[in-house]
Parts: sequence; C-alpha cells; structure tokens
Amino acid sequence: MPPARHGLSYGVAAYLLWGMFPLYWPLLEPAGPVEMLGQRIVWSTLTMGVLVVALRRTAQLRAILRDRRVMLLLVVAALTVTSNWATYIYGVTNERVVETSLGYFINPLVTVLLGVVVLGERLRPLQWVAVGVGFAAVGVLTWDYGHLPYVALVLAFSFGTYGLAKKSANVGAIESLAFETSVIAPFAAAYLVWLTATGGSHFGTEGVGHAALMVSSGLITAVPLMLFGAAATRLSLVAIGLLQYLAPIIQFALGVVVFDEAMPTGRWIGFALVWVALTLFTVEAIRHRRRQIALTVATAAAA
Repeated sequence: MPPARHGLSYGVAAYLLWGMFPLYWPLLEPAGPVEMLGQRIVWSTLTMGVLVVALRRTAQLRAILRDRRVMLLLVVAALTVTSNWATYIYGVTNERVVETSLGYFINPLVTVLLGVVVLGERLRPLQWVAVGVGFAAVGVLTWDYGHLPYVALVLAFSFGTYGLAKKSANVGAIESLAFETSVIAPFAAAYLVWLTATGGSHFGTEGVGHAALMVSSGLITAVPLMLFGAAATRLSLVAIGLLQYLAPIIQFALGVVVFDEAMPTGRWIGFALVWVALTLFTVEAIRHRRRQIALTVATAAAA
C-alpha cells in the first residue's frame, strides 16, 4: 500500500474518531462538564507522558523547556485548548451537538480571518467572499437562535487561536500536547481533589465501567491526534483541508438524527450559507494550490 494511501486511512480514522466524540462524553454522566474536563486533562497528561517516554520524545520536550518563546506560545495553546475542550463538552452534554458542529464548520473561515488580523496576511477575492457569506450565516443563525451561537463561536475562535499558537511554536504534536496538558493539569487535579473531598466526585462511585471510561479520556485525546499527525506527514494540505470537514459532518448528522435536535427553517438556511462559504473557500484553495504547482513547474523548466 503506497504511503499516500496509508495517510488517507490515518486521516479518515482521525476525523471519524473526532466526529464520534458526541457519543462519548454523555457516557460520563452524571459527572458534570467541569469534572469531565478535569478528568480529561489529568488522564491526557499521564497518557502523553507515557507516549513521550515510549516514543523517545524526551529530548524534544526538554528543548521546549529551554525556549521561552515556545513555552509562552504553548501556554497560550494550553489555555485556548482548555477553553475549547470545556465548551465542547458543555455543548455535547447539553443538547447542542448541532451547534458544536457549526463551530468546526466555520473554523477554517475563522482561521483565515485570524491570519489577516494577527499575521497581516492578505486574502484573495474569493476568500473575502467566503468570509462574507460566513458572516451572513452567523447573522441568520443569531436571528434563528435569538442570540449569538456562542458555543460555535467560542469553539471556532479558540481552536483557531490554538492552531495559530501551535503553528508559531512549530514543535511536534506529542511533546507539545504533553507540555500543554501539564500546564493545566495541576489546576485540574486540585479541582478533582476538592470535588472528592466535598463528596461531589463521580469517579469510582458509578461502577468500574464508568471509572474506566473516565480513565480512557486520555486515550480518546491521544489516539486521533497521533493518527492525524501520521496523516499530515503523508498527505497534501489540500487533502487534509478536505478531510477536516468529515468530523463536523458526522457531528451534525449525530445531532439531527441520533440526538433529535431541532432544525427549524432559519437554522437550515444558516447552515446552508455556511456550506456555501466552505465550498467557495475549498474551491479557491484548490485552484490556488494548482496555480502554485504550475508556477513552480514553469519556473523549474525555465531555469
């Protein structure tokens, strides 16, 4: 099997797992969203620590600790991914799965917008059109919901900021997540200890199976990340860009079909506008990629 085929398999597996997340977190109830978040952070820290040692990434982790700029960027990443995880867990445990899918649908548009605002990048005309249609979609959905779709917006902007910080730090996925979770882990552990001391913890009180599900939150976090890392080294950016829509499509389907969440006409119109914006964005990205390849080939031929 060619490496690219392997990469496609890894990528599809990663996004399938991320897409199925709405089925996992409700299994941890009656624990509340904050307790779920604390458990995820603590067990992810332990899991990533084991992976750092097993995959011999300790030297790379030490390099992070020696670079103040990288450390600061990853602290920003830690804070934003924590807010992302918290918002997502809240959404999927409070019958807002469709809205969480919206967050990841509009994330590519938010990422482009952050590139303009933070990095001073220039958008091409069709990208501006896609962003404009995306804003119109948010307006329609705000009218439909009666308020801003804040769960979706927090997810989109937190994940966009997280990606920007990670891109600027430019370090490996395993050691960077190990550092990020370790930054937040003391606070999560302190909260879980307090919860246990006050009798509010559900860890171990709902049976062995429930406790095992909580412990597995570390693997639930690490496995798709490693699959994505394996895919990213084998696939083009265009392929990765197309695959990223798989997770919110699955989440949207789960919200509508499995969780039977309401989708009035206004909401369908808002989502349709989002999909139009993403279609424009994707078509433009593919065309730009092809132009770049053609220019590179022409330049090489002329040399």
